[in-house]
Formats: sequence, C-alpha cells, structure tokens
Amino acid sequence: MFRKTTLALLAGASSLIAVPHHAMAIDAAAQPEPSVIYANPGAPQPPMRTAYVQPQRSNMGGGFIEFLFGDAPSSQGYSPQYQQQPGYYGNRQLPPMDPQQQMIRQQEEAAGDPTQRPFDPRYEKQLVDYSGKEGAGTIVVDTPNKFLYLVQGDGRALRYGIGVGRPGFTWAGTKTISAKKEWPAWTPPPEMLARRPDLPRHMEGGPENPLGARAMYLGSSLYRIHGSNEPWTIGTNVSSGCIRMRNEDVIDLYGRVNVGAKVVVM
Repeated sequence: MFRKTTLALLAGASSLIAVPHHAMAIDAAAQPEPSVIYANPGAPQPPMRTAYVQPQRSNMGGGFIEFLFGDAPSSQGYSPQYQQQPGYYGNRQLPPMDPQQQMIRQQEEAAGDPTQRPFDPRYEKQLVDYSGKEGAGTIVVDTPNKFLYLVQGDGRALRYGIGVGRPGFTWAGTKTISAKKEWPAWTPPPEMLARRPDLPRHMEGGPENPLGARAMYLGSSLYRIHGSNEPWTIGTNVSSGCIRMRNEDVIDLYGRVNVGAKVVVM
C-alpha cells in the first residue's frame, strides 16, 4: 500500500514538472518576422544607406541634399540615428580678401557702372584761402583742376567741385550771368543735335532734366553753370562746354550770386 502511494505521488509530480517545460518550449520558439507591405510589392527595394554626420550641423546646401543628409524630423514618426564620424569636410570658408585686392575690385565695379562711383570728397564745398586778384562776388572757374570759386573777399573763397568740357569743348574767357532759372527747361542747340541726333528736341524742367535744379546763363553764349542729376561726373571732363555742379551745390551758389555777376573761366 505504501509503495503504491509513493509511485502515485511521483507520477503526479512528473506531470506537474512537464507542463512548465512545455510552456517554456513554446515561448522559446522563434516568432515569425512581421511582414512589411510596400506600395509596389513587385518593385525591388533599395539597399539600406548609411549616412555620417558631424557633431555640429554644417551647411549642406539645402534642398534635396539637405533632405537626404540633414537632421530634419522624419515623416515616419522616428528620427534616424547616425553613427558619429570624423568631419571629413570641415567648416571650409574662403580666406579673407586682401584689402588691396578688395579696393581694386571695387574700383573695377565702379568703372563698369559709373552710377556706383562714390563722390570724391575733394569736391565737397568748402571755404578756402584765395590769393587771386578778383573781387568779392566774382565767380572764378579753374577748368584744369575742376573747381569753381566764389570770391568772398578778405583772402577767402567758397570752393565747389565741377565737371567741365570734354577735350575740344573747353574754353576760357570772361562772361557775366545774364539770367537765372530754377528747374530750367532744356532745348539742345542745333550743333549738339547734329552730334547727337538721339537727343530729345525739348525737355521740360525736373529731376530728370540734364540741366538739374538751377541754371545761370553766361552772357549770350550757349554755356551755363547748371546742376546735374549725374553727381558721379563731378571732377571729370564730361560736358559740351557748360560748367556742371551737383544739384545741392548749384542751389547754394544760385542763392549767393545775382544777375550781372562776373564769371572768369580759365
């Protein structure tokens, strides 16, 4: 009786031990891989790509390159992790331009586009010493040096920068201011139209008018002291014989002289 009871207990224990081993075998069994569904099952899938980035984000050009290699958020809902690698490209920058080369480059650009040429500070209006023989109120035009002087007396004169006639159009002599006009109209003389048939036959006064804001007519000649909407031409030989000034300077001179004032052109 005792032996039968012992065998029965051993058999029951064996069955209890077998159940956990069977469950463990089921858990240890390889689970099937989850299937991945593509939009086009028949199309071959591209190989997986590995990208390396630097610890700090560099400028990679944007656009499609930035999409491929940048660190923008992924539309799949996760952020790819890239292996950190040494910076093969580094933060390359162009070396600074030599100051002399930079100045030459600016001069070349100004020569190509004269409207970008800076106004030379030598031609700013200023009070200077004057040792000539002309009396106060006389205008003296120094054609070679591109200066106009308004004599003040007591050895002083106001000096303005000017543009003068091109080679073959310069002249010298003594005139008087015969008329003064604000925002004058312009009618090119026949001699000028013969040289430049493209010019308009008449232009009303205004900011676009080549005579500028003011004009002082010299005797009965075709010459004038007038303003200009091209200040970059001051200090050059540019006109057909007229004396041109910056608009702000000709306005200042216009208010200081009267009709009948003496003008000496050298």
